Amino acid sequence: MGVEAGAQAARSRALVVLRIRSRALAVALLPAAVAVILLAGVPTGRLAGPGWDAARWIVTPLALLVLLAAAGVALVVARARPAMSPTVALAEEAAPDLYRMVRDLADRLDVPAPSAIALTPDCDSWLEDRTHRAHGPPPAPEHDDIAGAGGPAHRRHPAAPVLVIGSPFLWWMRVGELRAVLAPVVAGTGPSAHPDIAAARRFVRGLDAAVAVTSAPRRDPVSRLVLAGVGQVARVLLRGCRVHAAEMERGVAAAAAERAQAVDYGLRIVAQEQVGLAYAGWDRLLTRVALPAWRMGRWPSRLDAGVVAALTELSRRDRLAEGFASRLGERPACDLLEEPGAVDEAASLLAARLFHGGPAGPGPDWSPVAWSDYPEEVVDRKWRLDAARLHRVLDALGVRPAAGPTASATAAPTLARVLDHLTELSPGSPPVPAADPAPVTGGATPAGGPAADDEDDLSGTTARSAALAARLSAELSREEAAAPRPSPTAADAMAADPTALWDDRTLPLFPLQPPRTARELLADHLTAMVCCAAMDTAGATPGLDWLDGPTLLVDGARTPDLAPKVLALIEDGDATPLRVWLADLGIRPEKPVRLA
Repeated sequence: MGVEAGAQAARSRALVVLRIRSRALAVALLPAAVAVILLAGVPTGRLAGPGWDAARWIVTPLALLVLLAAAGVALVVARARPAMSPTVALAEEAAPDLYRMVRDLADRLDVPAPSAIALTPDCDSWLEDRTHRAHGPPPAPEHDDIAGAGGPAHRRHPAAPVLVIGSPFLWWMRVGELRAVLAPVVAGTGPSAHPDIAAARRFVRGLDAAVAVTSAPRRDPVSRLVLAGVGQVARVLLRGCRVHAAEMERGVAAAAAERAQAVDYGLRIVAQEQVGLAYAGWDRLLTRVALPAWRMGRWPSRLDAGVVAALTELSRRDRLAEGFASRLGERPACDLLEEPGAVDEAASLLAARLFHGGPAGPGPDWSPVAWSDYPEEVVDRKWRLDAARLHRVLDALGVRPAAGPTASATAAPTLARVLDHLTELSPGSPPVPAADPAPVTGGATPAGGPAADDEDDLSGTTARSAALAARLSAELSREEAAAPRPSPTAADAMAADPTALWDDRTLPLFPLQPPRTARELLADHLTAMVCCAAMDTAGATPGLDWLDGPTLLVDGARTPDLAPKVLALIEDGDATPLRVWLADLGIRPEKPVRLA
């Protein structure tokens, strides 16, 4: 499909959407038209008689009622605020080179330049229409030249959409690669400037926003009843437009992709490989590295720089990725920013809000952490907090300190106490204490609490492991229920910000992982106890692995895999593999450990 064919297909679908809007307007005006005809028949004497009088008394109030209802629907659709993606605004003063590159790209593609540039913490790029008055005043038209005076006057369209760029792309991609990736996206401003397509998009976005408004919970029964009717009408119209709107967007995308063929086509093939690689590194960094920090109330302030470190580490380990590191000698796209560090920090905070639901700004319980401080401030603290929680639960279960000639003479916490308790005992052992159920707060499961299918998850474990896991889940649920919520000042600041157009009550918008199961919680706590014992008795240190997250370092090297030994203890009650592993590394399970 060529440029003209794609644009023509998009325009034809846009006309269908507008035709649906016109038909809806015609249906709303039809009773009024009938009423006008009936009323006009009175002075002419053509529509006289009791029957026509009765028709006038019935149709005229009905027409007024339909007009009022149509006006109400139109008012809600016009005033409803369309959804806007949470992004980091990037002013032209903060990235003049990036704006210059995008404008030059628009000139080569012969399309209007985007009205502004914003960054998203995800690995994606798109155009977003923010011309609705709720999104702020439209940018003033500019008549600047590309690269200063002397060039052709650049076309600055005041209603052009905003270009949203994935922030990981700026750090991992080179300038040429970013330009090639953005070419099809920027080319989409051409069809967006067509009046029919723009009008159809506004109509569909208005319907979608109206449905969202009418779906919001309200206490007033009258407004709830009125908005229910408005929402029903908006849903009917939206269903009628859905297929045609989707086909319109496909035509726009096809036209933009075809137009972009003339710009950096060869480089775009290589750049698309970097898009997939950047997404893989970004996903690994969020789930393995950032998520443990977020759960500790800390947010890494240089996530995008971490993507580069993670992908560089991947290229070192994987021979298939060896060629990717050779690109790092070229100019990175983040050089197009005036202050890359500040932009990275803003994108990192937004990522924490979207993927974890953290507060809007730093605070006593939500502070940034640098990568150099991550092992001490996140890894070490996480392990010791988990170990302390594990021993509190053991105390609640009445588990006695470890016995034996090498056991500690005090009640200090030891790894041996945990190993002895979880080791499968012979028949006739003391009964396992029952676990307290996790508290239920509003029917929701806390992010770190037990999942709904914990009983099935614990079916393959020993009785002592199942009881301990259930008590850990309940304890963690109580802690999260008692945790302080974001401060009102931060929420008020976000509400006052016109760019913060998402509801804080729905955060996180994109949770990274489902709630951890009781088995996973027990494995995490047992691993944390082993690592604390290794640090306090064998001189091990906490470390950060860019691909795997928190790791234990012995003599500066990563320790062998610990997970199978921990699972053997949880599932089979067999502590022998773990004890052998401890002995090989010189870890003393009977020695007390320091807790948080």
